[in-house]
Amino acid sequence: MTRQQDFTRAVLDARLPVPEGLVDGSNQPAGRRFSVYRNNVAVSLTEALHKGFPVIARLLGQENMDGIAGLFLRAHPPRSPLMMHYGAEFPAFLRDLAQLSHLGYLPDVAQLELALRRSYHAADTSLIDPQMLDTRAPEALMASRFRFAPAVALLQSPWPIHSIWRYNSVDGAPKPDARAEDVLITRPDYDPVPHLLPPGGATWIAALMAGETLAQATETASRMQPDFDLSAPLALLIEGAALIDLSQ
Repeated sequence: MTRQQDFTRAVLDARLPVPEGLVDGSNQPAGRRFSVYRNNVAVSLTEALHKGFPVIARLLGQENMDGIAGLFLRAHPPRSPLMMHYGAEFPAFLRDLAQLSHLGYLPDVAQLELALRRSYHAADTSLIDPQMLDTRAPEALMASRFRFAPAVALLQSPWPIHSIWRYNSVDGAPKPDARAEDVLITRPDYDPVPHLLPPGGATWIAALMAGETLAQATETASRMQPDFDLSAPLALLIEGAALIDLSQ
């Protein structure tokens, strides 16, 4: 193990000793200064997780979130100096954490929060002109394939992730019901918006994202949901600025 790896491990784990040979500007052992630096790093990374996953932090509480953040930052040191990217492994980390196994919804809620953050920072792009859909012949439209904006994300979960997120983010939101929920994230303006999809909507959008034509995706969704109606999810894609191109 290199000295740099020793230093990184010691910075992220207060249980480890100060790396040998580390001195301060006066050529004195840097034990005290290193401890201050280590504490500042841990506090900064913990705060980054609180800000990046506010609903998870609220569900767990301050003390529990701080403790889990300490476990996480030792297992997953930052890969980028940009804190907006920190926590990409957090949903999977929560899923593998035995002490949270009774809260099975946490990883999927964390995945929703991570997807919202990624959507916020996704690249801007030119959007499709809605008139292209209005002026295209129905047969040509059904034979079209869609390209999605980088800010768009689709999540499917056996848990009520949208309702849990909303209940812990929006004042007056109703308590979640025990049901599966699928969510589409769009960014029509500057901030991403999570939308609860109707039955069959996620299957339809996933098929479009996989390259199926509008007709093929609709058939795929109808096999899963016989009464599927594409009008509502299609309007959501258009109004949510989710589409950047269509082709045949």
